[in-house]
Amino acid sequence: MIGIFKKIKQLLNLYSNNEQSYDNQYSNEEEQDPLKNKMLTGKLHDDMQELKIVFERFSDIVYREFQIGSKKGTLIFLDGLVNMELIDSDILKPLLNYEKKQLNPPRIHLLKQLFLEQVITTSQISHGQKIPEIIDHILSGDTVLLIDGMQQALFISLRGWDKRGVEEPATEAVVRGPREGFTESLRTNTSLLRRRLKTPKLKMELTTVGRLSKTDIVLTYLEGIADDSLITEVRDRVNRIDIDAILESGYIEELIQDNPFSIFPQISYTERPDKVAGNLLEGHIGILIDNTPFCLIAPQTFFQMLQGSEDYYLRYPIASFVRWIRYLFLLIALLLPSLYIALTTFHQEMIPTNLLLSIAAARETVPFPALVEALIMEISFEGLREAGIRLPRPAGQAVSIVGALVIGQAAVQAGIVSSSMVIIVALTGIASFVFPSYNLGNSIRILRFPMMILAGTMGVYGVLLGMIALQIHICRLRSFGVSYFSPVAPLDTHSLKDVVVRAPWWTMTRRPGLGVNGKGKRMKDTLRPSPYRENK
Repeated sequence: MIGIFKKIKQLLNLYSNNEQSYDNQYSNEEEQDPLKNKMLTGKLHDDMQELKIVFERFSDIVYREFQIGSKKGTLIFLDGLVNMELIDSDILKPLLNYEKKQLNPPRIHLLKQLFLEQVITTSQISHGQKIPEIIDHILSGDTVLLIDGMQQALFISLRGWDKRGVEEPATEAVVRGPREGFTESLRTNTSLLRRRLKTPKLKMELTTVGRLSKTDIVLTYLEGIADDSLITEVRDRVNRIDIDAILESGYIEELIQDNPFSIFPQISYTERPDKVAGNLLEGHIGILIDNTPFCLIAPQTFFQMLQGSEDYYLRYPIASFVRWIRYLFLLIALLLPSLYIALTTFHQEMIPTNLLLSIAAARETVPFPALVEALIMEISFEGLREAGIRLPRPAGQAVSIVGALVIGQAAVQAGIVSSSMVIIVALTGIASFVFPSYNLGNSIRILRFPMMILAGTMGVYGVLLGMIALQIHICRLRSFGVSYFSPVAPLDTHSLKDVVVRAPWWTMTRRPGLGVNGKGKRMKDTLRPSPYRENK
């Protein structure tokens, strides 16, 4: 036994040494970068040679050379990332029409006065003289202007790549509410939020993550409403990320959550700008990532996963009823197959006699126990659901619906499964689609299988043990320091107005205190509606 522990320790030390050597190798590669601190020389020919070495084998790089008086100049940009019409109208024509001979001094104040104020009229323009800075601006879609004799480069923002228009989110459709959804363009997404919250308190902090992708990320929050410690924690976690590339918001979500080994999502995501604005008004923080239409929201609690944006657009009795339906179907999606297995296997005395006889008659020809039967049907249903998602849209729905009907009917006729089990699995599948949060539905789908195994081995006692373990796990979870099961644990009676029911707006005068700065009021107490009384 001692020898086994020594061997494990040696393997762990070897792994640690390998990780350290990889880190040292990466740091050495950064230090050996020949262009890390290189500056422009002011000689156009030499500077262009340096840049052409960097952009070697770039089929989409464009070098547009021109002459201004006695000076030569070059525009550098990537085809497909810039607006070619604006380059011609806002840069080339003003430069070629400029005939003055004031281009000799390379001093920066003359450069700003000459080009920023007199020649180039583009609003977004900056300057720099480091080669790595020039490379980053070109790869980001900016146009770089170099002029012989000047040790400064102009960075002109004329980005014009193709992008998807604002459309209704397919995964978060509503009957009543805005039809706008985020796109893959970061600036489009920030503008959608600005249109809803026209206040200087809406802050947007820009940072870049990814050594190769250099993905732009915006942290957005309402100053004075979001807690300062929460803002600092989110900012620090994002800035600590050191990875090659960020291709989607899922990268950020997995790298900054509190407990990455939990099955429950601790950060939510949405395509709806109105939902993000509503969360910002309650003190949460939004994380917008370039090249993805999903915005992350932190912190997140279990009960917020069951709240839809439409709940606040409908009248409160209807919204409360819809929430009760969600809670009911949450229990059905998690426990219905397990309870069926437990009752039919261990606790037949709990089933009414007529129903028990009907179930027994249906299972008379089934050769498998209830647990195996349920596993076969659940796995088949999950396979059909994935097939419907991956297939082309015109054929996906037809295949999933017809496949479920044909396979279910054939399985019953062949005696592989019972008709009652088909009904149970169908109800469970319908219940798993009720949740407004898709990632919570995925968690319930996975938890259903261990609950079925516990029910098939220990009956109702196994189901109770599973629920107790699940409740303990949920109560121990944290999302950026906020209890995952709040406001129930710890109890916050004021915030309960928006958990089990959706109370009328005039009763929810204070913001919820979910570990954020929820002490401020969002509504006057005098706005309670009063009945109409005829003056006599």
